[in-house]
Amino acid sequence: MFSEFPLSSLFQAEKQLAESALRCNETTRHYGLTLTPGQAQKLVQARTQALRDTNRVEFEGTILNRLILAFCDSPYLSPYQYAETLEQLVEIFYYFKNELPDKFTDDELLSSMRSSFDGDCCGSVELLAERDLEELAKAIRFGEEEPESSSNQWRDAWNTEAERMENDE
Repeated sequence: MFSEFPLSSLFQAEKQLAESALRCNETTRHYGLTLTPGQAQKLVQARTQALRDTNRVEFEGTILNRLILAFCDSPYLSPYQYAETLEQLVEIFYYFKNELPDKFTDDELLSSMRSSFDGDCCGSVELLAERDLEELAKAIRFGEEEPESSSNQWRDAWNTEAERMENDE
């Protein structure tokens, strides 16, 4: 009986996260995007798996809603691939939380992801993960002034991080 408690607790937490994600439909429906209960549950499961894969822990569970709301008005999202794209973005988010310094906030990462997704990536999650965010992580790890890119999409996020690093020294 004792071993059932953690599973029951996890199930309840995932159910609450799915319900919370569904409440985002109030905002996203204005852009023609909504999640079904099944899609919301699958999104929560993708989050849980991404956390496991990256050995991360999230106590508040607010990233899903923040990610949904950060991307809902993107011109590159359509109702046909909305849920799948969100699942991929969740995976990308947690992967790059491990790749970037802790000082790089969730909001900065979400902002960089959105800027790149709508910019040079033209809605491609593959380009976002395999090119643009890799460039950002590499630039920050190796202390480059700015990622080598044809656009200046990282300038704001990079300058914020550089200023923070200077202030800490």
